[in-house]
Amino acid sequence: MSAFEHPPESSPVIRTIAMPGDTNPAGDIFGGWLMAHMDLAAGNVATRRARGRAATVAVEAMAFHRPVLVGDEVSFYGTIVGTGRTSVKILIEAWRRPRETDAMEKVTSAVFTFVAIGEDRKSRALPEG
Repeated sequence: MSAFEHPPESSPVIRTIAMPGDTNPAGDIFGGWLMAHMDLAAGNVATRRARGRAATVAVEAMAFHRPVLVGDEVSFYGTIVGTGRTSVKILIEAWRRPRETDAMEKVTSAVFTFVAIGEDRKSRALPEG
């Protein structure tokens, strides 16, 4: 990851503050907390694209580049990177900003795959465009 990398120019899908209850035994924010928020962000994007309910079916590999510390503001950016007949792939990037600065660092990213589902909880085709 380049030291000159910047967050996406789009608005974050969600933004939150890392709190003490979200830490692992070492005092850093638990990776599962990050993944859960990334899934929420991806779900927001998938629901909009599917124009209805969508379910997570896969997550591609994640690598944690930087720790998230208590008090950091964490922003989650989402970009659709592919679609199929019933599925949508969404790249989610997590960026941290320490409370005292405007500097942001990329924490992790992953591609989440969602499938559009109907009221019968079975897959359905994505609507056009």
